[in-house]
Amino acid sequence: MSEQQMDIHAIMRHLPHRYPFLLVDRVLELVPGERIVAIKNVSMNEPHFPGHFPNFPVMPGVLILEAMAQAAGLLAFKSGTQQVDDKSVIYFAGIDGARFKRPVVPGDQLRIEATVITVKRGIWKFSVRATVDGQLASEAELLCTLKRIDE
Repeated sequence: MSEQQMDIHAIMRHLPHRYPFLLVDRVLELVPGERIVAIKNVSMNEPHFPGHFPNFPVMPGVLILEAMAQAAGLLAFKSGTQQVDDKSVIYFAGIDGARFKRPVVPGDQLRIEATVITVKRGIWKFSVRATVDGQLASEAELLCTLKRIDE
């Protein structure tokens, strides 16, 4: 399959997240059913930095995991056979083996790579990694599922 790229407008058509919780800025590569490479530009202007931590701002680990999950969600949306619309949401079903290897600070560019491990009964399992300048920042295995939200 051919590789795809996505700008912020395409990302916003597939993810329901918005400021301050949209954590994927660009997709560099996407091979449906296989893998994605996405970018999160880390800026001092983000709302969590004044409190985490005031004298040494560090991106919270849960937000790094969320950025990885959003990239994996984009891969699932672009890979699935279900019609995706504004009533579709990808939910976490599990996080296994999460590790944090280096702090992520303002000015860093987080490169997120997600690979499909399995898809069974609507549950996607991904291997995810986030790096900064080629150094591993975080890794995990994520379980996600696509759900419809009805009013």
